[in-house]
Amino acid sequence: MSTAFDPIELGGVRLANRLAMAPMTRSRAYGPGGTVTGLTATYYAQRAGAGLIVTEGIQPSAVGQGYPDTPGLHSPAQVAAWRQVTEAVHAAGGRIYAQLMHAGRIGHPSLLPDGLVPVGPSAVAAKGSVYTQDGPQEFGPPRELDGPGVEATIEDFAGAARNAIDAGFDGVEIHGGNGYLVHQFLAPNANLRTDEWGGSPAARARFGVAVAERVAAVIGADRTGFRVSPGNPYNDVAETDPADLDATYAALVAGLARLDLAYLHLVESADRELTHRLRKDWPGVLVLNPFTHPAHTGPEALALVEEGLADVLAFGALFLANPDLPERLAAGGPFNTPDRRSYYGGDHRGYTDYPRLGETG
Repeated sequence: MSTAFDPIELGGVRLANRLAMAPMTRSRAYGPGGTVTGLTATYYAQRAGAGLIVTEGIQPSAVGQGYPDTPGLHSPAQVAAWRQVTEAVHAAGGRIYAQLMHAGRIGHPSLLPDGLVPVGPSAVAAKGSVYTQDGPQEFGPPRELDGPGVEATIEDFAGAARNAIDAGFDGVEIHGGNGYLVHQFLAPNANLRTDEWGGSPAARARFGVAVAERVAAVIGADRTGFRVSPGNPYNDVAETDPADLDATYAALVAGLARLDLAYLHLVESADRELTHRLRKDWPGVLVLNPFTHPAHTGPEALALVEEGLADVLAFGALFLANPDLPERLAAGGPFNTPDRRSYYGGDHRGYTDYPRLGETG
C-alpha cells in the first residue's frame, strides 16, 4: 500500500512525495509584457516541498489571455522571466510543471493587444463577466475558430510547451477543464460545430486529444500532463446529460491514453462513481483534485492515495496558507486557515464566489 509521502515516478522523474500543489490563478504577472517577477519565484520556491508544483494558468498565445495580469509563455521575455522561477524551485529541490491555459471565450477584448478578440469553438457567449481596467465587463460572443484557426491554436500550445522546456520547466499540463478553451470544445453548449471538431462526443473530444498529441510530439509524452473537470459548470459550461458526459470523457480519456502521457489530472465532481470509472479507464498516473466543496481539501484526503483512488493528491488553498504543507501533513498539523480571498491571489478584484468543484485555478 502506497501513502501520500512515498516517492513516485512521473515521466521518468522521481517525485519526492505524492503531494501536488494544484494550479491556482495568481494574476500577478506585473512585469513588462505579461512577465512574472521575483515575487513569483519566491512564491513557488517556498512550496518546493511538494512532489509536484503545477503553476497558475499560463496563456500559450496573446489571444489566450482571459484575466488581467496573467502570465504568458509566447515571447522571449516571458521565457526568460519564467526561468528565474524554475531555477528557484529546482534549487530548493522541487519539480514544477507549467499549466498551459487558453481561456477561449472567457475574457474581453480590452485585455488583449492589437485589436484581438476572444476566440472559441463557436460564436456563443458565456454568461458572466470578467474584471478589466474599466471594471467588470460581460463576456461577449467569441470569434469562432475556422479550420486553419483551430490548427494554428494547436500549434500555439505546442510552441508554448517548447518555450516551457526552454524556460526550465520539468513538463507542462494542458488545461482541459474549468470552462476554458479545451473544455469549451468538449461542452455541447459551447461547441455547436458540425465539422470534424464538433457534433458527436468523439468529435468534441478531438481538439483536446489533438493538442495533447502535438505537445507530446514536441516535448515528449513523458513531460505532458492533461487536466479535466467533467461536469464542472464554471464559466458557463453545461455538461448535464449523463450519457453524453460519459461518452465524451470516455472518448477523451481513450484518446489521451494512447499517447502514454505523464499523468491525467482530475478535478473531481460530486460524482465519485465517475472518478472510479475514469480511474479504471486511465492506465497511467492519476492526479486527483478531490471534491471537497464547500470546504478546502484537508488531511483527511490523504487516505485516497492509500485506497488507490489517486496516485498523486492535489491540494489548493491549504498550500497557499501553508507553504511547508507536506511537512505539516506528515506531522498531523498544525495548519494555517486559508483565507478565501487567497484563492484569487488576494487581489483578484471582483472574484469572491468561486463555485469550486475541488480546488483549482
